[in-house]
Amino acid sequence: MIEGEQTTQAGESTPEASEAEAPTTTSTDASEQAASVEPASEAAAPADEAKAGAENEEPIVRPGMSWFALRVASNKESSVRDTLLRKVQIEHKTEFVGRILVPTEKSRTFKNGKIKITETKLYPGYVFVEMKLEDDGRIPQDVFFLIKETTGVGDFVGTPRPTPLELHEIEKIQLSSRAPEEEPEVRMNFVKGEHVTIKEGPFEGYEGTVDELLPDKGLVRVLVTIFGRQAPIEIEEWKLGKADEG
Repeated sequence: MIEGEQTTQAGESTPEASEAEAPTTTSTDASEQAASVEPASEAAAPADEAKAGAENEEPIVRPGMSWFALRVASNKESSVRDTLLRKVQIEHKTEFVGRILVPTEKSRTFKNGKIKITETKLYPGYVFVEMKLEDDGRIPQDVFFLIKETTGVGDFVGTPRPTPLELHEIEKIQLSSRAPEEEPEVRMNFVKGEHVTIKEGPFEGYEGTVDELLPDKGLVRVLVTIFGRQAPIEIEEWKLGKADEG
């Protein structure tokens, strides 16, 4: 598992345990962290053991490389990734820096009859970088400073030095991020049998029970008591709230 940073407290959470935790920028001298890191062979499985997806898909870990978690400023994940990719190209460091990931998940929502695609970051405050280490297990010094001196970057995760992610960790990160070409699912915030309140429309203020979810239409069928009789009403999900809220 990912260990805590050198400059953070021993009980600091990992990206999996505390995804929404606000990132911190440490004041540790970069030259100290540019020293050595744990050899990738000790923390990551050999390339021939790395799991590949379907045929023609890239492996979870490229041969000779390891994945590292990089702490970045909140809401700067995408800009940090784009900046790093440009710098790696300009400085001709593609041999040492491979993929740079900001895992996201897309979902569809309906509002006023229109479909809206929402993209949510799965690990807020983190960017994942695939790198090749020196023969002695160090991050190349010029690569280390190229990354550390990028605006929005905090520190690598690891104590007392940057530690490669284990295979099962990066595999989970990659598989949990839906491929952009796939059709995102409709995210429904209610479940059958849940007690809800209608927030808008002609039945505003009425309470009812969820009878059926209609995700393809963005609708929820709610059983509402009207004039002493129970009747089903199909209503857009965004017009509903949980009855126990507030």
